[in-house]
Amino acid sequence: MTPRERVKMAMNMEQPDRVPVMSQFSIGFMIQQLKDHPSITPMELWNDADKYAEALIWLRERFDFDGILVSIHGHDLKWREKCTVEMVDGFEVATFKDRKEKYVDDDLLVGDIFEEPTFDIDTFDVNTIANTLDSIPASASCYIYIHPENPLRVFDVLEEKLKGEFSIHSEITSPLDYLLDLFGYENALMAMMTHPEKCQDILQKYTVGVVAMAENMCDHNAIDAIKISSPFAGSGFISPESYRDFELPYLTQIATAIKNKGKVTYVHTCGHINDRLEMMAESGVTGLECLDPAPIGDVELDDAFKRVGEDLFIKGNIDSVHTLLNGDDLRIATDLTNRIKIGMRNKGFILSTACSIAPMVTTKNVQVMAKMAKKLGKY
Repeated sequence: MTPRERVKMAMNMEQPDRVPVMSQFSIGFMIQQLKDHPSITPMELWNDADKYAEALIWLRERFDFDGILVSIHGHDLKWREKCTVEMVDGFEVATFKDRKEKYVDDDLLVGDIFEEPTFDIDTFDVNTIANTLDSIPASASCYIYIHPENPLRVFDVLEEKLKGEFSIHSEITSPLDYLLDLFGYENALMAMMTHPEKCQDILQKYTVGVVAMAENMCDHNAIDAIKISSPFAGSGFISPESYRDFELPYLTQIATAIKNKGKVTYVHTCGHINDRLEMMAESGVTGLECLDPAPIGDVELDDAFKRVGEDLFIKGNIDSVHTLLNGDDLRIATDLTNRIKIGMRNKGFILSTACSIAPMVTTKNVQVMAKMAKKLGKY
């Protein structure tokens, strides 16, 4: 059985030969690992489709994962011609026409947009939101820019290099993230209370663009699944009632569109989501990722399987910080053993960290995931 077949069987709630393994790499973790790579810099990792694909392949091989999550797409193939580069305090800094980006070695880039617009909920015109989105909000003043010329170039490279052996997943971002980015987190959360209907109109407009982006990805043969990233939809930010009003209707539309195109989709929400697992399942996604355990979150893997595991595959849920980063060998082995045993008692399990791998986790502590899945995870 190929690694791709293994992952696809788990996502389809079928039993593969063993538990599949794949985790999301944080950008900081990728950069730390690539210090061992001879020819990919942090700036190239972020901006260059071919270098980013090379890094993903190199890291997959290093950790023996069954699949690859592609979190960045839409690279401008002529990006080098559109910026000047200098070294500042040992870090690459690229200056574009409208922004400056500093590529640190333990996190996302640090962005500085020269004329960053500000918007007010009272005066904002919903119709100014385009049906085609040209960026994805990654963090404050940090964007993944979607260039219209061959935006899926990275998947072309992965398809050519990997020959269909490994499962490739793409990533889109929920409309809620766009709303929060538009007004700023605090102002957006306030607007959801003071102008709920207008916020819902904005979310619907962004949904059109996210669906279009997802459907374009669905047409690429190399992509098996699309992850919907919605990190701010947990109880640390919004209540279950607000989840139903400001997340669920739009997540449902996106999940439906992806499934109608014949692809698998799963949602990633960080932190405390124990009080909304069933609502997340209502959306029609085919899987859940993250499910942070305590103390970062409040989800127990066994309980999640009992509540939603009949209908959804689950990808998780090793604590990247308290287990992989700060845990000793015994704690890591015990934690992974327990998760593998729980996952094997249920349908549709992919062994993974809950959230992305923390930047300073050691190579050895990540490599043990595939080793233990091979040792303990055979059905």
